[in-house]
Amino acid sequence: MKRLAVGVWLAFAWTEQPAGDCGDSDSSHARTHAAVEIAPARLLPPHPHPLDLAGFRRSLDLAASSSWESPSPPQDSNREAAGRRRSSLWWSSLTNRCGRMRGPVRWAVVVVVMAMVEAAAGRFVVEKNSLRVTSPEGIKGKYECAIGNFGVPQYGGTLHGWVEYPKSNQKACKSFEDFDISFKSTRSGGRPKFVLIDRGQCYFTTKAWNAQNAGAAAVLVVDDKSEPLITMDNPDDAGTEHLENITIPSVLITKKLGDDLKKSAENGDMVSVLLDWRESLPHPDERVEYEFWTNSNDECGPKCDMQMDFVKSFRGTAQILEKKGYTQFTPHYITWYCPEAFVVSKQCKSQCINHGRYCAPDPEQDFSQGYDGKDVVVQNLHQICVFKAANESGKPWLWWDYVHDFSIRCPMKEKKYTPECAVHVIKSLGLDVEKIKKCVGDPEADEENPVLKAEQDAQIGHDKRGDVTILPTLVINNRQYRGKLDKSAVLKAVCAGFEETTEPAICLSEASGIGRCEIKNGGCWKETRNGKTISACSNEVSEGCKCPPGFKGDGIKSCEDIDECKEKLYCQCKGCSCENTWGSYECSCGGKEATSAVGWSFLWVIFFGLVLAGVGAYAVYKYRLRSYMDSEIRAIMAQYMPLDNQEAANQHHVAHAGDDI
Repeated sequence: MKRLAVGVWLAFAWTEQPAGDCGDSDSSHARTHAAVEIAPARLLPPHPHPLDLAGFRRSLDLAASSSWESPSPPQDSNREAAGRRRSSLWWSSLTNRCGRMRGPVRWAVVVVVMAMVEAAAGRFVVEKNSLRVTSPEGIKGKYECAIGNFGVPQYGGTLHGWVEYPKSNQKACKSFEDFDISFKSTRSGGRPKFVLIDRGQCYFTTKAWNAQNAGAAAVLVVDDKSEPLITMDNPDDAGTEHLENITIPSVLITKKLGDDLKKSAENGDMVSVLLDWRESLPHPDERVEYEFWTNSNDECGPKCDMQMDFVKSFRGTAQILEKKGYTQFTPHYITWYCPEAFVVSKQCKSQCINHGRYCAPDPEQDFSQGYDGKDVVVQNLHQICVFKAANESGKPWLWWDYVHDFSIRCPMKEKKYTPECAVHVIKSLGLDVEKIKKCVGDPEADEENPVLKAEQDAQIGHDKRGDVTILPTLVINNRQYRGKLDKSAVLKAVCAGFEETTEPAICLSEASGIGRCEIKNGGCWKETRNGKTISACSNEVSEGCKCPPGFKGDGIKSCEDIDECKEKLYCQCKGCSCENTWGSYECSCGGKEATSAVGWSFLWVIFFGLVLAGVGAYAVYKYRLRSYMDSEIRAIMAQYMPLDNQEAANQHHVAHAGDDI
């Protein structure tokens, strides 16, 4: 087989610049200009071949294509080749945070490594699904698209929808709300909308998140150049805040197909597309075989958290499938090794075991504190040996218990990430400690460890499966899974690997996605009384069970009726009568007590009205009687003596008479 030499050329420069000043506004950018990163293990055999300067340029090109980082922030976080997954074991150990050599070294050029690689070994397979354009007639046909490594691909199913190309925010790097754009259906029963989005300027996950929030059912990302399809990956660190919440599928399509779809959409044509994942996973027989590539490191940020969350949530499901013989599960761990020239270096000794043969990066990326990479390799080896011992005892599912318990009892942050703590967990599971210790072997020995050597060999792709370079990676029926590392999404993919009609009951009881309630009610509670059926499954959400209003419970096993009357939640008005019903209540005004209360109230109103009327009439009567008596008395007195008002009237009359004389 054709072989070619891989060389890594390191130029070490003198610098007197303080460590805190990199001479660049972004130290991470400064670092990536100089960072030539060592490729994964499969590219570095344990016994390097002699120096081959003739192949140096070809080697450097190969290393650059698989290991160099872009000096600027990525337009979109893709992994076009296997080696782009960062493994900065050596450059980070030899340089400061600015990418400069640690210590004063004048412009010295050293050729440090020349190793041989099989050209056929470095092979990254892009997982694809089918896309069928059903209208308009001009572009009707079947095409391929690349499955994104985030969101929830509908493995084993199909999704039909209309394609829409937004008039603005066409790269979906901003929220569509800012542009008053919505892809939600305005009428019930409307077909889902697939949003056509241009590649570039931001992470793929950002595009998918913004489209999902605007109501899109799927995302079709259009490549910005004519090239073979690539895998859209999720970001390593930045841009992960939306990762766990993306629930729609995303695919990458070629520039040619994207341009045709855009043109049809802009012309006002109804563009209908069918996404088909039914053949994305093979299903050769009644048993599904799957692998989980992971590691024991719990201090690597969002990636490590995502792996452990998956182990905790999927553990029960995986054990059910394994115990009943529906699946065959195998855990794996990625390792690589140092070039022979660096075996005696401090960095190699801190990150590798067995004299540089099996290495892992420093958990904290800081060689001066915390745990070293070799500690991670040792714990990875313990987990592999636990699986081997459990598998030989007929209980391979105990691996899930061990990994779960080890993460809780032996975390790095509590300084318990040790072989001694691992032994305590092994004993608690009833496994043979001595057998596992023998499997682990001597990490200090200058010899190969057959267990870890087998892991390195398993990383190399074969048949239709590519090399394993993305961590974590799930391989189902020899095909790499793409999508969200989530219990329901992974279970859906595993179930898609079974032959039709051979799916186990758990695949039906834990259904998810559109129409899931039609399959055993989505595994949720349901009950019928007096011809009325109430369910805890809702097709408005893609997963989960929730008791409907008027009930309380877990939504899976039971939902109990809430007595609104007894708990005084409703119908608390004065004089109201409350009666509890199944899932609801009835509120009314009625009964003897209510009638009596209304009758007495009416009588009291009449009584007080009569009293007020009587008091008023009596007051008027007294006033008129007094006025009449006053007038009668004055009339009688006026007959016997002049009154004041009469005397004044007479004087006035006499004065006027004198004037006339």
